[in-house]
Amino acid sequence: MKAVLAAAAALALAAPAFAAEPVNPLAQSRATVSLAGLDLATVDGQRRLAMRMDQAARAVCGDRVATIHLSLAEQSRGCQAEVIASLRTRIEARTAAVAMPAATSTGL
Repeated sequence: MKAVLAAAAALALAAPAFAAEPVNPLAQSRATVSLAGLDLATVDGQRRLAMRMDQAARAVCGDRVATIHLSLAEQSRGCQAEVIASLRTRIEARTAAVAMPAATSTGL
């Protein structure tokens, strides 16, 4: 199990830009979420991953738009939720892919 987590920790995921709308000058087009140094089997590792995912989502969706208009803040929150959901799906898929060869080699 630790080998699976170590392999998963070596992956870096890019948070996609969901805004297919006009370019947001307060947002980046991409952000990277690194799993390096995280032990996802621990509460601390999961907490640190959640913080990294939140930072990436804010970077991609814009985190200062609330100062401009409330509707933009609502759009940003929706975008952030989509980015985090996408990241979770990608992390689960990569973790499963890393675990699969280990399970196959042990006859499981």
